Amino acid sequence: MSLSSTQSDHLIRRQLVRHLQGGTAFLPPEKFMYDIPFEKVGVLPDGVPYTLWQQLYHLRYAQKDIIDFSVDTDYRESRWPDDYWPEAAPDSEKQWRDTIAAFFKERKELEELIMRDSTDLTAPLENDSGKTLFREILLIIEHNAYHAGQMLVMMRQLGLYD
Repeated sequence: MSLSSTQSDHLIRRQLVRHLQGGTAFLPPEKFMYDIPFEKVGVLPDGVPYTLWQQLYHLRYAQKDIIDFSVDTDYRESRWPDDYWPEAAPDSEKQWRDTIAAFFKERKELEELIMRDSTDLTAPLENDSGKTLFREILLIIEHNAYHAGQMLVMMRQLGLYD
């Protein structure tokens, strides 16, 4: 039995959200981010050029930047790498926690955008880039998976994850 185009569309949207959340090929960030002790977020593991704070900040900043690129017609390009990579440690534990919260809040907003029937995933973006929301969602999925994996390796090196 073949699916109707509406059923296919909904299935694709659900799959995108599922992969965005993680857990199909990588551990969902919710399963480890909240467990990182603040004392370790600014520690540079041996042989790794970034701290957990820098990875989290980069993960959140890049996700937000890609979302903004996709939906904001007044989007302003960020400066690479300056805007994407912060100092080694956050100013406070509150900044660390707020960044985690912002990452999940913005991801949830993207999930809602994906699931909205009126969202055309394959139409060219209004910013004249020639790219589609579908392409940008895949980019976020890949980027988040990559950096979540890096964070887990770093947590292992710091004795925080088995």
